[in-house]
Amino acid sequence: MAELPKTMKVIAIREPGGPEVLELAEIETPLPAHGEILIRVNAAGVNRPDTIQRMGLYPPPPGAPETPGLEVAGEVVATGPGVTRWQAGDKVCALVGGGGYAEYCLAHEAHALPVPKGLSMTEAAALPETFFTVWTNVFERGALKPGETLLVHGGTSGIGTTAIQLAAIFGSKVIATAGSAEKCAACGKLGAHAVNYREQDFVESVKTLTDGRGADVILDMVGGDYIERNIKAAAVDGRIVSIAFLNGSKAEVNFMPVMLKRLTLTGSTLRPRSIEEKAALASALEAKVWPLIEAGRVKPLIDNVFPLARAADAHALMEKSSHIGKIVLEI
Repeated sequence: MAELPKTMKVIAIREPGGPEVLELAEIETPLPAHGEILIRVNAAGVNRPDTIQRMGLYPPPPGAPETPGLEVAGEVVATGPGVTRWQAGDKVCALVGGGGYAEYCLAHEAHALPVPKGLSMTEAAALPETFFTVWTNVFERGALKPGETLLVHGGTSGIGTTAIQLAAIFGSKVIATAGSAEKCAACGKLGAHAVNYREQDFVESVKTLTDGRGADVILDMVGGDYIERNIKAAAVDGRIVSIAFLNGSKAEVNFMPVMLKRLTLTGSTLRPRSIEEKAALASALEAKVWPLIEAGRVKPLIDNVFPLARAADAHALMEKSSHIGKIVLEI
């Protein structure tokens, strides 16, 4: 094993605030504990939870690094005791509890997956957080089946572009909301019926596109007044899965349609889940989705790439919501 540097560059959050509070810092290089691997990071995905953490509203779970970043791709450079799958030199991408915006990052060995053949490190860094989130919420909690209709809000986000591709490839009809003609066109290219929410009422559009049935599964990251409208747009026995609340988590809701349509309202977060739960998600993705990526049938969309030192610019772009696909930092 090559000797590791004693310190490494990371992006630190100086204080809660806007993108400008992100700054380059130097901290001690971590060493892997039992079951952990140390990855030399080539690229790290930028996600909405990172921006919420930066504002001081989403603290890392106990034991996780203060450094933001929930997904990385790179090369294994050290392994802790008990690690059996990986060895130094392996190319992996991994879901992490934090610490991704750095030159080196720890991951649990069961939360790392091989970089799919044909993908660059930058593309691989855009996989874990997004694909884990979509798999657990759309296909496990939402139990989307072939022939059913998925409504996904924020169709051009990293989550949205992934959900559209996976649902379409597994044989479901997909309707996606987006806020511009350009974004709607991008959703259409991925296989969705796009609805411009600034010009159309998505509830009416969903009814029209499903001959009055409604959506079987709704993936919502908006919240606010969408909570009530999702209930209206849902089919009988529909499942509404909340994963974020860009417009707030509180709403006044008439629950009568929930009862009459036998709806399931559910949701989840990924970061605090147990090692075992995340390991099971990694196994499911490797078995069912990685072959599709390697066959070129599913691919992460990359909107923009920034060097690590420009993490503040990456966050500013994320908060403008003009991106189509993922934003990635290259180290």
